[in-house]
Amino acid sequence: MRKAGTLLVMGTLFVVGCVAPTPAPTPRLKDPGLRSGPAGAGGPLPGLTSAELAFFRAGRAAFLEVEAVKDGLGPRFNLDSCGGCHAQPAIGGSSPFVNPQVAVATKAGAMNIVPAFITLNGPVREVRFKSKADGTPDGGVHNLYTIAGRGDAPGCTLVQPDFKGEAARDNLIFRIPTPVFGAGLIEAIPDQTITANLRAEPSSRTVMGIAGRPNRRGPGRVNTSSNDGSITRFGWKAQNKSLLIFAGEAYNVELGVTNELFPTERDETPGCQFNGTPENGTKLDSSSVTDALSDTLKFAIFMRFLAPPQPAPETPSSARGLAVFTEIGCALCHVPSMTTGRSSTAALSEKPTRLFSDLLLHRMGARLADGITQGVAEHDEFRTAPLWGLGQRIFLMHDGRTTDLVEAIEAHTSAGTAQFPPSEANAVIARFHTLGQAKQQDLLNFLRSL
Repeated sequence: MRKAGTLLVMGTLFVVGCVAPTPAPTPRLKDPGLRSGPAGAGGPLPGLTSAELAFFRAGRAAFLEVEAVKDGLGPRFNLDSCGGCHAQPAIGGSSPFVNPQVAVATKAGAMNIVPAFITLNGPVREVRFKSKADGTPDGGVHNLYTIAGRGDAPGCTLVQPDFKGEAARDNLIFRIPTPVFGAGLIEAIPDQTITANLRAEPSSRTVMGIAGRPNRRGPGRVNTSSNDGSITRFGWKAQNKSLLIFAGEAYNVELGVTNELFPTERDETPGCQFNGTPENGTKLDSSSVTDALSDTLKFAIFMRFLAPPQPAPETPSSARGLAVFTEIGCALCHVPSMTTGRSSTAALSEKPTRLFSDLLLHRMGARLADGITQGVAEHDEFRTAPLWGLGQRIFLMHDGRTTDLVEAIEAHTSAGTAQFPPSEANAVIARFHTLGQAKQQDLLNFLRSL
């Protein structure tokens, strides 16, 4: 039976020409994911002398070494090699696809249990406790594993922290490795160049609600090293002054190896001490200069001479995305470029450095606040993470909470609470939301081209 404007088929009424077809769903904004092609990272800075290259190679070899108890590993540790943490997409990077912390738990006969927050396909993590059992602030690293049970640690009976119990009281905070590509260039940026960004574009910064400050002590509450007053700039909260301090602390905290900068064991339990301290230092009887250097100094030299990651070739989309990046205000914190000062190393001297960071602390609100203070960096403050190399970074944010760039962008927003002011990024993310999908996708394509 036919009637005007309708068609009856098998007892079902279809309206013809009267009801608009259901529109196709809007495609979801998509993180392009890790870019393909060469790593474009892991090699030396261009322009190094032959002597500097020799020290770079010696530092790289030390960075890749796997430590045993006789070398200083433990008594508590997170991994047994610097290169295991800093591996993606090349040595000096961040967490790799397969987490080496799973296998090391039982290596050499160790009897560790892998905590629930460490997974084979998840990020390399260190864990901190927000508070101690008595409720006072903690903030320190609590190592995942002990050397108990290992064949090279006879008699050691240390037990792991009660991570399950600490998780139950919401006391765990995670950190993932920061990439160290181009770290020597970051180290060579003058303090006055960093502070100049606080004075740049004042009207734009005011409109967007962006402040920021160095991790500096002293007048103006602006986190420097507490003695000389200069700006600290390494680490998730810009808490470390130099690459040498960064290396020495990590060697002691992450691997448990005492050294000339951190000469005391973090755990002095009797029965678990197998070496004199410091376990690594200058080798005064070596026949060559490179062999004489401590591992800590070799690590620092390797990182200092490590080239920055190279971006992918520009495309029309990524070029448009860079314009969007500036248009919505991302560049107010993720400053595209700063220039190094005069350096005694020619390869580091007066070089434009496209790190996409101001190296300042910014308040990120309750959503990212971690309960940890470092220097004068408060619970909700983090250093603007350099974005170079983002195109091949798997895990994102300070704790590796996501692999999705869209989720990472959204995590920058946070309303004010009784404890924390709103995130400084709120206005930027609001502008991001007003963009058409094509511009949003161009922005993501640009970020993954870095």
